[in-house]
Amino acid sequence: MSHTLHITTQRLELLPCSLEVAQAVVTRNKSQVERLLEVRVPDDWYGSEVLDIFPMYAQMLIDDPSQLGWGVWLMIHIADSTLIGDLGFIGKPDQTGTVEMGYEVLSAYRQQGFAFEAVEALVDFAFTQQELKRIIAHSPDDHVASIRILEKLGMQQIARDENLLKWELKLESR
Repeated sequence: MSHTLHITTQRLELLPCSLEVAQAVVTRNKSQVERLLEVRVPDDWYGSEVLDIFPMYAQMLIDDPSQLGWGVWLMIHIADSTLIGDLGFIGKPDQTGTVEMGYEVLSAYRQQGFAFEAVEALVDFAFTQQELKRIIAHSPDDHVASIRILEKLGMQQIARDENLLKWELKLESR
């Protein structure tokens, strides 16, 4: 994927998280993150689960800069010029052409269609990449909003492991 990546939807701009931004996130340097992205970063974003992966993500980009686009993407609300969530993949497609996807939207922006808008745009973009054949995702079996998003995307539930559902979307089914 290219270093000039970005995706614009009706209400969002999706940006792959650069190494510089990832390093600022790791050090919890909010003002630097805001300066680099030219957006407001709400304090509650720093409480999100994705922040735990930023040290590994930054190292992944150091080791292989071509991973940009196959990791964390930042969800920017255009009208507010605010970081409202994140989404992305856990690395490049494996030997079978499979990637795992996840997403999170800050509570103040939930139930407004932002997650679906962002995930749909990123899935559409990702399937333009030659090496991608399949996207998988996981959701708790009681997380109705996530289940609705995955179903609306056309994902099929393929497994259940206790309270966790596994979903897939294949290129040939799109």
